[in-house]
Amino acid sequence: MFDLIILGGGPAGYNAAERAGSAGLNTLLIEKRALGGVCLNEGCIPSKTLLYSAKLYSHALHSEKYGVYTEGARIDHAAVIARKDRTVKTLTSGIAASMKAHKVNVVYGEARILGRAEGGFEVAVGEEKHIGAKLLICTGSEALVPPIEGLRDSVAAGFALTNREILALTELPEKLCVIGGGVIGLEMASYFNSVGTKVTVVEMMDRIAGQTDIDISNLLKDIYTAKGVDFRLGAKVVSVGSGAVVYEKDGEKVTVEADKVLVSIGRRANTAGIGLENIGVLTERGAIVTDEQMKTNVPGVFAAGDVNGKSMLAHTAYREGEVAVNTMIGVRDRMDYSAVPAVIYTDPEAASVGETEETAKKKGIDIVVKKLPMSYSGRYLAENEGGKGICKVILSKEGNRLLGVSMLANPAGEIITAATAMIGREFRAADVQKVIFPHPTVAEVIRESVF
Repeated sequence: MFDLIILGGGPAGYNAAERAGSAGLNTLLIEKRALGGVCLNEGCIPSKTLLYSAKLYSHALHSEKYGVYTEGARIDHAAVIARKDRTVKTLTSGIAASMKAHKVNVVYGEARILGRAEGGFEVAVGEEKHIGAKLLICTGSEALVPPIEGLRDSVAAGFALTNREILALTELPEKLCVIGGGVIGLEMASYFNSVGTKVTVVEMMDRIAGQTDIDISNLLKDIYTAKGVDFRLGAKVVSVGSGAVVYEKDGEKVTVEADKVLVSIGRRANTAGIGLENIGVLTERGAIVTDEQMKTNVPGVFAAGDVNGKSMLAHTAYREGEVAVNTMIGVRDRMDYSAVPAVIYTDPEAASVGETEETAKKKGIDIVVKKLPMSYSGRYLAENEGGKGICKVILSKEGNRLLGVSMLANPAGEIITAATAMIGREFRAADVQKVIFPHPTVAEVIRESVF
């Protein structure tokens, strides 16, 4: 009998397990594949490992802009993949050690909820059965493979790849077609473009980067177009196979030849086949419905991470797992989605938190928009020859409260943390101006932008 059974060992699951174990809960963590989930094994960490290698290679190729001359710079993709594998192994081993240190029981296998049992809920893993007083469902998400003609056969044949397979390629394709211009698609387009692959991005929307601020989206597109990425926007893919992707635009069909195809048009919650129906857990559009304390409609059952479909980001999952465990042990807590940062790790990075100009106007908020080129920062100018980054700030017209920050620059993914804290604490412009940033730093641009 366990106090808590957690289904899924990704960011939400393993972080919650650590919290639960340290709080003294007798905890069982069930993981189908590998600790760390998609983020650590097939997403966040592996992709950033590749992207860092690509950034170093790009710096070597263009170092003469900084008065540094290199000859014979080359990239060994197989070596990059090998380093990625070592990085993943180190981190997954660390999670396993943390589970042991926090006295969390770990079982590998596919979990299925059988139903209610005396004192809680019964969960099966193969032939083994376990009972937990509470359940925390953290089964994550999987890449969406839509019913496009020939796509499933192409995935089976290895011509079309999801995020999992493309991060395991040991040879570079000459031509890569990316279906989807969202975060995953853009990051992989960035890597393969940087290392010499001809990349074409086919996106159904008339913009890239999803709900990213439109100014950031447009500038990022311009930067990567200049680097050689071919964007086909407003294009609907109608078939995949025989070395090509066919899309339709304005009533005409266009063929894009490719050696490999990346399918990156979204993800869906992993809720099928885990037995939710056996205890009556409510779902909407395939995702588990949760409240601000991560409770489901079934008392004693919680859900965190991608499986609830609210914000499919690893850092959101971490926080949701914490909120769930805190609620279980009686610590007052709630999930707040108003200040969740998002980063696209292209080169340059795009990062945002809070409202964009578009979302604020859609909500009817009266706002003041301020934009500042990143070159206003002395350090940015010193380290980014010819850089075209911007910082865009959204303030409420009434009260001058900081509502959103979007930026395109290196290292925006690190800088956005400061803006996240400010928005979360409901800073006004005057509060931001009182923050002392070290000089020179790129982050100073946040303070300067609110003037």
